[in-house]
Amino acid sequence: MAFVESFSNGDEPASDAFTQEQLDFFENRVRPLLVEHCFECHAGTSSTIQGKLRLDSRAFAIQGGESGAAVVPQKPDDSLLLAAVRWKGLEMPPDRKLSDEQVSTFARWVEMGAPWPRTQGDTPTATPPGASSPPYDWSKWGAEHWSFQPIRKPTPPSVRNEAWVQTPLDQFLLAALEENELEPVRPAEPRLLLRRIYLDLIGLPPAPEDVISFEVAYSSDPTNAVSSVIDSLLASKQYGERWGRHWLDVARYSEGFGGFLDNASYENAWRYRDWVTDALNNDMPFRDFLRYQIAGDLIGDKSDSIATGFLALGPNYISDGGDPDSTAQARAETLSDRIDTLSQAMLGLTVACARCHDHKFDPLPQEDYYSLAGIFNNSATHEIPLVSDDVVNTFRHHQGLIQAQEKNLETARKEHRESNDGEKKKELAERIQSEESQLEKLKKSSPPSYDKAHALHDTGASDMAVAIRGNLLKPGPIVARRFLKILTAEERSSFADGSGRRQLAEAIADPGNPLPARVFVNRVWMHHFGQALVRTPNNFGALGEKPTHPPLLDWLAANLLETGSIKALHRTIMMSSAYQLSTDMSDASFAKDGDNRLLWRMNPRRMDAEVWRDALLFVTGEIDLKLGGPPTDNLESRRRTLYFKVSRNGDVFPTDEFLRLFDFPLMRSSVAKRPTSIVPQQYLFLLNSPFMQQRARALSERLTNEASIDSDRIKRAYQLLYQRSVTQPELSLGLGFLGKAQGDSDRANLWERYCQALLGSNEFMYMP
Repeated sequence: MAFVESFSNGDEPASDAFTQEQLDFFENRVRPLLVEHCFECHAGTSSTIQGKLRLDSRAFAIQGGESGAAVVPQKPDDSLLLAAVRWKGLEMPPDRKLSDEQVSTFARWVEMGAPWPRTQGDTPTATPPGASSPPYDWSKWGAEHWSFQPIRKPTPPSVRNEAWVQTPLDQFLLAALEENELEPVRPAEPRLLLRRIYLDLIGLPPAPEDVISFEVAYSSDPTNAVSSVIDSLLASKQYGERWGRHWLDVARYSEGFGGFLDNASYENAWRYRDWVTDALNNDMPFRDFLRYQIAGDLIGDKSDSIATGFLALGPNYISDGGDPDSTAQARAETLSDRIDTLSQAMLGLTVACARCHDHKFDPLPQEDYYSLAGIFNNSATHEIPLVSDDVVNTFRHHQGLIQAQEKNLETARKEHRESNDGEKKKELAERIQSEESQLEKLKKSSPPSYDKAHALHDTGASDMAVAIRGNLLKPGPIVARRFLKILTAEERSSFADGSGRRQLAEAIADPGNPLPARVFVNRVWMHHFGQALVRTPNNFGALGEKPTHPPLLDWLAANLLETGSIKALHRTIMMSSAYQLSTDMSDASFAKDGDNRLLWRMNPRRMDAEVWRDALLFVTGEIDLKLGGPPTDNLESRRRTLYFKVSRNGDVFPTDEFLRLFDFPLMRSSVAKRPTSIVPQQYLFLLNSPFMQQRARALSERLTNEASIDSDRIKRAYQLLYQRSVTQPELSLGLGFLGKAQGDSDRANLWERYCQALLGSNEFMYMP
């Protein structure tokens, strides 16, 4: 990497096996602790290295010092670092013990294998008070690093096989294939293409009747048939539900319950979820989609404040002791979440890595971090009423009457308890009865509670000091609130409009900012193809991957900026020959491009947890397609999985347990892309869970109602589940299994077992 600063020391490189999420965890959670609490005595910059132990690189931490290895990857109980911060034998840092949350962070890091970005050295360089930042070659970064260069719409290249091209997008892909002497595989079968389009756009499979109609239309005019289906699905309300879930991952959406220091619940979080789905269904202009989520309360009307749930639904850490250190630490963690979420989600940058020192890999000085932190330091979370002031005032007035009446009642009861006068106690008893009656009337006549939402609001307009080594109790120079230097002109204007969020929103959504459109297009591409053009969707910096097709990324980004339409972006991608390829394997192509980076075929993908569960309910005829509203923690709910309750740590609700089993990520931070695992517990769920048994029973009942004989029921099942006809061997196998029935009761049991096998098949779980 041309732009990674070189430091002294011959560090061993960290393993390439670490995921981007693990490296982000280190940069955002672990490195700040090391810088603040360890590097003063255990880094190459220390005046004296205590105990001959350095903790400023992975290699040094594993090597250890006089007492032995400080870090034993994946073994926190064998790591002296953990013993020290737990104050077991050694007591580090010596001035005060770290909080339980901070100790837990170190333990989680070691359990992961101690991820650490690979560098030529890793000595931190926090900027001292009053000193200027280390010199970045700003012009070189702006001119040479791909993500900071202006978006220019390239001309699609010429290709030899012009007949294959359906959209200009295809020219970019085909040119790269031809240059590498690769050929795309054949197009997908119409029925499989339709299944792909449905699952991609609305997260539900097509009905058998839809497949038949599409195949007929496709046979006479493939382009028009595909276009009509795409337009129809983009116009459906289910589109916003499906694609809203993708953005909610990026926004680390949850109902709260983050555990230690952050266990508050967000009962009205669902209003932000519904705002996202509505915005996508209404094809809100792309720039507005970004702006409103940063400063909707300052840009639009009251209902637009809901959009700031993007930031407001993050953790709001509280102090674990009330002392200044704990309070400052909690405040610092809350600010870090806001900056980390905003920068990764909308800019593809890890700005939070500059919290304790200048960013080690990207042109992000520590001052830039506190320029943004100052904005959020003047913003706070609150619950806003979604009704008129008159409604709010009426409700609050009535609640005041109830509280006053409760106080009157309690006064009467107290006087009754304390009185020794029989006659007076009798009078007080009558008074109590009257007060209770009055209270009951007030409660019955009370207007209902009004709708609320979690949102941000401005609380001030002051600049913030740089925190030396990330410690807010050690202030450095004051820095103005403003945008990142690498993304602005040489002379940056300060943000002076309230907190500065409105100006920040405009700076991020500015068409001249090259990052948001690239980042967003990349995410949409990833969900259509299974892999992104930039395979590190949250990191477009030096440690991120370069695009597989840079001109194509810019062509799509330029189109998005021109039209402002996210739905048009879907159409552009899905109308291409590339999107409509089959998942066929080519040995020759695989030998040259085993990772399919050049997209010579469509990547086969397993459904995510939501699509799979929704598809189960759809084919059994049970799904409830009601839109929006409060979430549920009932796994047996027939509503779409989007409406399941989700806790930040994934360990509070029964719905958490199901989602986590099928790779739903923890919502502790912005999710770049979901992991995919194949573990025995998933298949045990398919075989033994009451949920699957109930779906099998429902499918059996549906098939019994829709066909009169077993062969027709089997044929119907294959059409419902797989959008294809049953083969003769499959039909014979099914009839043979069902023919073993001994009586009606056994027959019903065999049908349910047969349906459960079909529902649990790989063919049902995978997108073609």
